[in-house]
Amino acid sequence: MSERAQRFRAYREQMNERLLEAGTLTTRRFFNLDARCYDEGALPAATKEMMGLAASLVLRCDDCIAYHLIRCVELGVGEAELAEVLDVGLIVGGSIVIPHLRRARELLDELRDGERA
Repeated sequence: MSERAQRFRAYREQMNERLLEAGTLTTRRFFNLDARCYDEGALPAATKEMMGLAASLVLRCDDCIAYHLIRCVELGVGEAELAEVLDVGLIVGGSIVIPHLRRARELLDELRDGERA
């Protein structure tokens, strides 16, 4: 995993812990629902993560894009599959998604370089 991905994951975990500590029952329930949604079920976890990635591109959430991209790589989603997911996000979201595609590609290249190292 790239250094940037490791920093992102550590920060996300630290702040999620803090949010859950300070949050309400509603906060904890939402976080649990969010985590469980991506578990294996009728759809494989990798498929769900790809869906999350496409939706995150359309919503233009860089943190969500990074999270789902990292998970896709961890779950073995291939380069061709990820290229098509990025295309879906671009088509649905339009040209305003392009800056987010740039950052997604940069992170994906870092993740792939880490796999080859």
